[in-house]
Amino acid sequence: MYTRRSFLITCFFGLIAACQQKGSAPAAVMPQTGPGQVTPTRIRLYSAAKKGYIMSDKVIKSPEEWRALLTPEQFHVTREHGTERAYSGATWNNHEHGIYQCICCGNDLYRSEDKYESGTGWPSFWQPIAPENITTRADNSLFSRRTEVLCSRCDAHLGHVFDDGPKPTGLRYCMNSAAMKFIKKDSV
Repeated sequence: MYTRRSFLITCFFGLIAACQQKGSAPAAVMPQTGPGQVTPTRIRLYSAAKKGYIMSDKVIKSPEEWRALLTPEQFHVTREHGTERAYSGATWNNHEHGIYQCICCGNDLYRSEDKYESGTGWPSFWQPIAPENITTRADNSLFSRRTEVLCSRCDAHLGHVFDDGPKPTGLRYCMNSAAMKFIKKDSV
């Protein structure tokens, strides 16, 4: 007969086993430095401005802090994993040269040279600026199997990646305009 404690232990180890089978790990617990303080996690990212790799802290904020910094649509897309309407975003039809950055933390995400017209109504790219600047994970919501794309620095939901893109990668990073800001090339 299960006790509450043995039931919870069984569930915990079952969750770990399930995550390992899917090739992912359970979310890491951030080490505490004191009451209410979290030790920043350092990550390696590519910086277009520096023209190379840099070390950066992960950006961790409460939902209230994000709400104060973002518009309602930006918050819905990036923090609640929403999607803007097709053909409604500011950058889906942008043809200028520059860098697309995360609206939440300023992490460089995509180059305009890697953008293409997918006909979907969302900005689409065939590769990120660097693999380290984004994170992907399985998304089985809405009765479908997709791969979600997140900002590696702040975990903002950016969009999804599909395997129906152009050569050489064959990938289509279908992003939300509301999750990105565009910086013209002469500014970078």
